[in-house]
Amino acid sequence: MISFSFLSTEYFDLPLDSIRSSIPWITEHEGKDLADLSIIFCSDDELLSMNQKHLNHDYYTDIITFDYSTDSYISGDLFISVDRVSDNAEIEGVSFIEEIHRVVFHGVLHLLGYNDKEDHDILVMREKENFYLAKLFHVKHT
Repeated sequence: MISFSFLSTEYFDLPLDSIRSSIPWITEHEGKDLADLSIIFCSDDELLSMNQKHLNHDYYTDIITFDYSTDSYISGDLFISVDRVSDNAEIEGVSFIEEIHRVVFHGVLHLLGYNDKEDHDILVMREKENFYLAKLFHVKHT
């Protein structure tokens, strides 16, 4: 089950059906099943506070993923900064909707066991994000 909520940010028009349908396809493609996934949209300040409290990081980020997965099922909470996604979309020259999908897919990939601490891992994550975005938006990403 996938649930959406808004914490310290107002509701905005979001392609819930697109996100809801693409996540199970990604998890199945990666050989796992989806259990429960909560996607929580929040402000920069809210996510910064969580980053400081839970990860001892004192910087803004677009997503924090809390992983409750098992060997067979993925489960977790994705906290996403709407402010950061908006800024990143502008910087990258993509739509807000595409960037929201990228960040959600990034969090799902974390739940699937992918990491982004080392340069090689970052490249693998970006390739996976681009692959799934291309499938969803029918465009070629580099």
